[in-house]
Amino acid sequence: MSWLPDDFAHPIRVDLSTGHYLRPIRAADVDIDYPAVMGSQARLWSVFGEVWRWPPPDMSREHDLEDLARHERENEAHESFCYAVLTADGGELKGCVYIDPCEHEDGDCDAQVTWWITDDAVGTDLEAALDELVPRWMAAAWPFGRVRFGV
Repeated sequence: MSWLPDDFAHPIRVDLSTGHYLRPIRAADVDIDYPAVMGSQARLWSVFGEVWRWPPPDMSREHDLEDLARHERENEAHESFCYAVLTADGGELKGCVYIDPCEHEDGDCDAQVTWWITDDAVGTDLEAALDELVPRWMAAAWPFGRVRFGV
């Protein structure tokens, strides 16, 4: 059984109260994703490194491009989802939201949802808006009964 209904259409755009928005990430986003990730690499590694081994301090643009292409394929196949958090003009990536099938050892969830923001957005209205939006968005737009938040 799939983790999503066959007729499920994933959201294409979600607006935040700050003027930022979310949309599925694409490989073509590498030029805005790579500086965002590497500019926040140490903090992101402290959150995701132990579990995901990401982002390594020596991650190359090419490695990021491969990751983004994989995310794009997975989005389209409904295997998992990665949404870019973008500025109002779409010119700067400020973070990402990941929605994955639950693989937690106790199996007590349908999906696992994690997100991050760039170092310069920590403590801002963007961080507060994203923290408020994601759980509400999961409940309203996604067909999951039980969502686990965080790594």
